[in-house]
Amino acid sequence: MIKVKDNIYWTGVIDWELREFHGHELSTHKGSSYNSYLIRDKKTVLVDTVWYPYKDLFAQKLENEVGIKNIDLIVINHMEPDHGGSLEEIMKVNPDIPIYCTKNGAETIKRHFHKEWNFNIVKTGDTVNIGDYDLVFVEMQMIHWPDSLATFVKGPNVLLSNDAFGQHYAALSLFNDSVDSCELYQEALKYYANILTPFSPLIKKKIEEIKGLNLPIEMIAPSHGVIWRDNPMQIVEKYYEWSQNYNEGWVAIVYDTMYDATKTMAEAIADGLHNKNVKCKLFNAAVTDRSDLLTELFKASGLIVGSCTVNNAALSSIMSLLDEIKALRLKNKMGAAFGSYGWSGEAQKIIQQRLQEAGMKIVEEPLQFKYRPTKDELDQCIQMGERFAGKL
Repeated sequence: MIKVKDNIYWTGVIDWELREFHGHELSTHKGSSYNSYLIRDKKTVLVDTVWYPYKDLFAQKLENEVGIKNIDLIVINHMEPDHGGSLEEIMKVNPDIPIYCTKNGAETIKRHFHKEWNFNIVKTGDTVNIGDYDLVFVEMQMIHWPDSLATFVKGPNVLLSNDAFGQHYAALSLFNDSVDSCELYQEALKYYANILTPFSPLIKKKIEEIKGLNLPIEMIAPSHGVIWRDNPMQIVEKYYEWSQNYNEGWVAIVYDTMYDATKTMAEAIADGLHNKNVKCKLFNAAVTDRSDLLTELFKASGLIVGSCTVNNAALSSIMSLLDEIKALRLKNKMGAAFGSYGWSGEAQKIIQQRLQEAGMKIVEEPLQFKYRPTKDELDQCIQMGERFAGKL
């Protein structure tokens, strides 16, 4: 156990080897951690557990440090298996421990373990006294599950925020002032972009609600990654910024290509953007890590998507990417479509339609050329980039 602040201790697990999360959906190049916390006041409180592959290690650690039978109550902020997956191991030893969670949390726990335990339902503003400290609960519904909850420990003034404000990041230290801040923010933004973006309107309102509670937050301890000890509200302000149609003023050109004709068009469009002093990045969707790519698209102001036509559609990497863009609700960006084709040429109209459905503003008609583009056609690509730049 590692001391977080006063009588609050970290009792989680660092997973240095993790490279994929949510099944195989999300890349985690720097591993992650599963942060569980123990509060040792007049009552001993366990807040969250760890992912179930580590349940034996976790239970043994608790038994050695405090004795599972000495735990007076458990708070489950969120029952996703990477947080609540080891709960059953604790309940096997001490089955009568009161479990504090939201109404949705109790239902979710029951669906995971098929057990009737001692559930205590809480909502925003409810408090529980544990001695010198009070636990203050804040519902975080749909950030990012229906059961999500945050627990504020009044006294030490530590917000145990679960998934909010976290990162998939196995670091040398548990605290933000002892790690590389560039790495930290890269992972925090990636976490937000890939997991929390669909809930941005809710996040904006929730942050405003939390500010309205006037909680004297001195530390934010999420359930993944490092703890925000130095200026903890910096990540709250970043979430507030990210939740409001965030962009960094540059254009992403994303394409897939069979024989480089579409790639050549992409490079020419980039030349047009550069001619107008607009920065851009090019990504081949077939060879770029998908989670990293979606993070970049979250940051972009405009998105120009290209593909050749195959089987009357775009290439599979582009089709799946367009589905994810819609699912993540990457709205309020400028969009356009382009690409080469052989004999039918449906891909570009499909791309444009999908971008529109995702909530993007289409500012150029699809640009498409048959087989390899000529010099004059590449000049048209340059002109498209210049026009797009002018509309940013």
